Amino acid sequence: MKFTNSLLALFRKLSPNKTPRNHKIDTITIHCMAGNLSIETCGNVFALSSRKASSNYGIGTDGRIALYVEEKDRSWASSNAKNDHRAVTIEVANDGGAPDWHVSDKAISSLIELVTDICKRNGIKKLVWSENKLDRINHKNGCNMTVHRDFAAKACPGNYLYNLHSYIAEQVNERLGVKMVPTNVTITSEINPYKEPITNIRRGTKGESAKWVQWYLWRFGLLRKSEIDGVIGSKSEAAIKTAQERLGLKKDGIVGEITRKTFISVCVR
Repeated sequence: MKFTNSLLALFRKLSPNKTPRNHKIDTITIHCMAGNLSIETCGNVFALSSRKASSNYGIGTDGRIALYVEEKDRSWASSNAKNDHRAVTIEVANDGGAPDWHVSDKAISSLIELVTDICKRNGIKKLVWSENKLDRINHKNGCNMTVHRDFAAKACPGNYLYNLHSYIAEQVNERLGVKMVPTNVTITSEINPYKEPITNIRRGTKGESAKWVQWYLWRFGLLRKSEIDGVIGSKSEAAIKTAQERLGLKKDGIVGEITRKTFISVCVR
């Protein structure tokens, strides 16, 4: 097996906590640092042999990427040697604490680019996420994304990152040139409980207008109901673009009059 490392990593501090890899790389495991550590600080933590922990890469809140364990080696990250032998593991800093362990948009953007690079170099043609733990740990149906909580009683990677896995896979696959099969829009007689906005809704919009849009994104299967939080962030914006693409609309991530009317007409009968 021939391994290379990502050139996106601009900081390098190799950890002694590693084992020669015995499996080809075919899996991505995203972790959270459970703290807002810089990539240098995280590297210092993993540099301690007494720590008995490491990851292949780290990403700071500022979006910078570090290499801690070369891809040719297995990191000690997921409480499961079998997983770590086949996975590239990535620690991501949190700019918010428990229970969700929020991650910055810059970190998410770098994470998507790093995972895309890892997939391209290691011949991973498509990234597949499953909400089913058994699918993940047994790699069923092509699933090749796992999380630390699959193998240990931990919250890692935190609810925020966990709930973004589908979005991360979608964004990486788009960069890999994977043609995704559109899913059907769910038709419902349920009425949107939020007040319809009269202005354009876009990234950064907050309040009931944002919830009105997110309700439709939930009905379209692009968000979870728990994600109707009244804030149009990166995930909601991506979901809007996906909905627009499926509905034959301009894919700009902005919910104006045409998008609003289309959401209503296709969702409610």
